[in-house]
Amino acid sequence: MPGQKTSQMLIIDKLYKGQMPGKEELLKLLTSHGSEDEEYLFKLARKVRERTYGKAVYIRGLVEFTNYCRNNCYYCGIRRSNSNICRYRLSDKEIYNCCDEGYGLGLRTFVLQGGEDAYFTRERLCTIIENIKKKHPDCAVTLSVGERDYKDYLAWYESGADRYLLRHETAMEWHYNKLHPAEMSLSHRKECLFMLKEIGYQTGAGFMAGSPYQTPECIVEDLYFLHGLKPHMAGIGPFISQKDTPFASQNNGTLKQTLFLLGIVRLMLPDVLLPATTALGTIAPDGRKKGLLAGANVLMPNLSPVYARDKYNLYDNKASAGEESAQCINLIKKCIESAGYIMDLGCGDCIVK
Repeated sequence: MPGQKTSQMLIIDKLYKGQMPGKEELLKLLTSHGSEDEEYLFKLARKVRERTYGKAVYIRGLVEFTNYCRNNCYYCGIRRSNSNICRYRLSDKEIYNCCDEGYGLGLRTFVLQGGEDAYFTRERLCTIIENIKKKHPDCAVTLSVGERDYKDYLAWYESGADRYLLRHETAMEWHYNKLHPAEMSLSHRKECLFMLKEIGYQTGAGFMAGSPYQTPECIVEDLYFLHGLKPHMAGIGPFISQKDTPFASQNNGTLKQTLFLLGIVRLMLPDVLLPATTALGTIAPDGRKKGLLAGANVLMPNLSPVYARDKYNLYDNKASAGEESAQCINLIKKCIESAGYIMDLGCGDCIVK
């Protein structure tokens, strides 16, 4: 019958109604949906995000302040074994200058992101956070510096950090072990996420779409983990290979799969802050716009000094100009408006109803 819903649409309806489908249902949705199912999902995802956040798209200023990292993740271009990378650390003054510039552009959230760099001790980061908040008390500070201990997380929170991003990458242990060296563990990554929520951070998790060895069953577990964690933010972006890693020859994730997952996460976590990531903008020129139309409501343009942007090469051909650059705020606004939304430069906290 014309207009009859597919079985995949009925699973999407469950998500829309706040019901978590069974794992077999999610597996079916992930592996056998068609273009009509995609459009149906995206339509409902837009409806849900507008119910909570209206037409607002929040802008975060990204400061990539160090590309030193103690870890050796197999997918990451700043892994410690990469001897071809030009390492850098921003000085405290450079970090403050980035925030000052962002503030002048109207931004009210700064994301301090870096590798797990021991140079930035608990005390050093406390000082940086305190100074940013002292000068810009109406701003939110987000940290994304990996796995640290409880005392570090607590000290930074007490110094004024508001949010913390730590993607879990995969919720299946065997898959985690395929992506990371033996000294890293999924259990510790999850422990850190629960610590962050306990302390009071607005906490972000997430995973790569199309990472090496990923199966549809892996993605089902990722979705179930996010549903249980109930993060305030979720970062879902495509895997993109980097030439100096063990995964240099692996296929990249796709725009199509990433968009479908954004739509599912929006229905599953209606209040979540969901970025259209830089990786999405890298893999397709209109990736960010399509991400917004799939349910995303956050963009994170780059505030880092121009000299540093091509050195923070988590993956190859990373976009850092045009709509990816905070200095091009008018281009960002144009992209948002072309999707039918409105740029919001405020703090943009997670709204939990």
